[in-house]
Amino acid sequence: MSDVRTDHFRTFAEFYPYYLSEHRNRTCRRLHFAGSLGALALLAAFAVTADPWWLLGVPVCGYAFAWVGHFFFEKNRPATFRHPWYSLIGDWAMFRDICLGRIRL
Repeated sequence: MSDVRTDHFRTFAEFYPYYLSEHRNRTCRRLHFAGSLGALALLAAFAVTADPWWLLGVPVCGYAFAWVGHFFFEKNRPATFRHPWYSLIGDWAMFRDICLGRIRL
């Protein structure tokens, strides 16, 4: 468990170290990455087809992969339940950091 206070964050910069501490398990990070990549693919499908049904899959894909990672591998509750907006931003910040090689898959 993290030693970072989890009840209040004034900025995303304060939240992100906590977010990363909740994603120490490599399989959990891989599942987050796969879910985010899948969400981007679904957004691309929407952009190509203009069929709004693709948009329904975006949050389902993103959250399903992430929550499996938390419940079965990380063994913690997703930050989404306590900090939904910072958690969403954290998902994409971690995705970016993985793509840039700052965080290992």
